[in-house]
Amino acid sequence: MGSKRAHFAVVLCLLLATQLQAAKPKPLSNRVSAILSDSDLTRGFWGIEVVSLKTGKVLYSQNPDKLFTPASNTKLFTTAAALALIGPDYSFRTTVETTGTLDKHGRLTGDLVLVGRGDPNLSGRELPYALRTQRNDHPIRVLEQLADALVQQGVKYVDGDIVADDSYFAFERYGEGWSQDDLVWADGAPVSALTINDNVVFVSILPADRAGERAFVSITPFADYYHIDNRIITTPSGTGRKIFINREPGSTQLTLWGNMPLDDAGANEALAIEDPAEFAAELFRQLLETRGIVVYGRQRTRHTELASLSTFTVTATAPARGGDEPARNLPNQPLVLASNQSKPLIDDLHVINKVSQNLHAEILLRLLGREKGTAGTVEGGLEVLRGFLNRAGVPADQYAFYDGSGLSRQNLATPHAIVQLLSYAASQPWGTSFRDTLPLAGVDGSLAERFKNLLVQGRVYGKTGSLGGVKTLSGYATTDSGDQVAFSILSNNFNLPDKRVTDTIDSIVGAILNDGAKSK
Repeated sequence: MGSKRAHFAVVLCLLLATQLQAAKPKPLSNRVSAILSDSDLTRGFWGIEVVSLKTGKVLYSQNPDKLFTPASNTKLFTTAAALALIGPDYSFRTTVETTGTLDKHGRLTGDLVLVGRGDPNLSGRELPYALRTQRNDHPIRVLEQLADALVQQGVKYVDGDIVADDSYFAFERYGEGWSQDDLVWADGAPVSALTINDNVVFVSILPADRAGERAFVSITPFADYYHIDNRIITTPSGTGRKIFINREPGSTQLTLWGNMPLDDAGANEALAIEDPAEFAAELFRQLLETRGIVVYGRQRTRHTELASLSTFTVTATAPARGGDEPARNLPNQPLVLASNQSKPLIDDLHVINKVSQNLHAEILLRLLGREKGTAGTVEGGLEVLRGFLNRAGVPADQYAFYDGSGLSRQNLATPHAIVQLLSYAASQPWGTSFRDTLPLAGVDGSLAERFKNLLVQGRVYGKTGSLGGVKTLSGYATTDSGDQVAFSILSNNFNLPDKRVTDTIDSIVGAILNDGAKSK
């Protein structure tokens, strides 16, 4: 009888052990391998690293030291460096200045100069960021307020020119390795220290009243900036929409062709402008003249050409800290007639990372060079970035950057470099602020429509990245057991639908979160 009881006890113990084993999830390495085992996924390249922030232990890695195209994961490096080196409270100042004089009759002798110092939000964007980017109906409100201030100052005549000055940064509108196809669209908008409305115009296309007629095309703000060649024909209802847009580099000729059906609700596109300072000069002159200010001169731009930087030095006419020093505190200082102070930099860092705003990230890179390096150039910013990453413990041979946004196809980074940056940031006083700039799973930014599962929602802060054949996601996550981890998932060289790769990345994140605590 005793032997039967003993046998039963052994069987029961084995059964319980089997059940516990079944309840316990497989090791993370097994779960990730199973996710990536499909043949369509094995033809591309995967780089992954997951590290516990508490212990520093590597929980999983696959090709952690291989170089990948990071796409917009590049923004993690740019924004972290800016938060650490420039600080969350930095403010940009935009001014209207003159070296001439304003007499009692309202006549301004000399040029009227609109000076940009990198403010990326001279637009209709609402700040601070709240769940999504919101724009009001006044994309040029700041310029209008500056023009109104000149009227209040008594300016009635300008004997000189209207000058748009973006010399705070060098005249480097595009990054190395950017695709020509990107330059027409908002994602590839030119970079300038004087940026109005994200350096884009909004093109609205509506069907005509009858089939066979040309569609209606309108542009805001500043409808006269582009010369429009509209060849879009309105077609009968139900025929489907096909619209094509072309602008050659260096041109302000916009060609649109295709068809739009009668029952179409209309299309809207944000198209990049050619020269931001020139755009600002023409627009500002128009605003002044609308207010009754007579301008006798012409409009023109003032750039800092790269070739001149060997002799370029920071002077009192181009003060640091966004130009927030008082005017005329030194001899020969310009007279500031109107000014605008931006919201704190941290507000824009949320915009950059939440919605992956390329132009603002590029401005930030040049700001790093201007404020903490040798010049407001791409290379000046990258030099500062390399110094920051060295202090953060990111190996120099595990990244190569050519821009600040990730639009460049020449950028490279390893999963380990990204995780090391994230781990370093988490240990810094500004770490929580940095984490909060990232999209929150299932809640906002570029992750608003992902991770809708309630068990995952709100537990992942991650920066997305996307180029043709490239999908990436890196950030922070809280596992089922409460462990805080930093992770990087980089995928390259895929010829698959975007959703297929995105779903795979999300499945890997799910595997990272499921470390067994809620299975017990």
